[in-house]
Amino acid sequence: MNAKKAKESRIVNTAQVLSCDLNNYNTLFGGVLMKKLDDAATLSARRHSRVKECVTASTDSIDFLHPIQQSDSVCVESFVTYTGKTSMEIFCKVIAEDMLTGIRRIAATAFLTFVALDENKRPVEVPSIIPETSEEKFLYETGKERAEMRKLRRQKSKELAEYISIEKPWDN
Repeated sequence: MNAKKAKESRIVNTAQVLSCDLNNYNTLFGGVLMKKLDDAATLSARRHSRVKECVTASTDSIDFLHPIQQSDSVCVESFVTYTGKTSMEIFCKVIAEDMLTGIRRIAATAFLTFVALDENKRPVEVPSIIPETSEEKFLYETGKERAEMRKLRRQKSKELAEYISIEKPWDN
């Protein structure tokens, strides 16, 4: 399987912030942004793997760095930064632009992991990544460490699940 350039998976989606997307602080709801991130990351994963279906395996982090106002546009940019055998790490950056002044800022960053599936819903092998820009190279070079942390966190989550009650609260 041939490696692919990171830029081949790049998705850029810019939208205005609508009043129905605002919370009680008059900033973009975090959940609205989370959906935008998952949508863009899914397309990056599918573009990279060229399969019909990719599923979200984890959302490592979403770091909200600056609030997004109604006067801003919100641009979500995503691309594959690191791959395992069947998994793909997708980096998303959110750029808010004040439409009156043109000032742009990084409003959020996120790492999500996706798995490519075949027609039988089984994981399939994905191409490796060729980073080119300094941003892509940095994310690629630090990807293995994040993958190891992800594996450890998943194991800890499985251990925790053994102790979590599934009883209905009213049955106790």
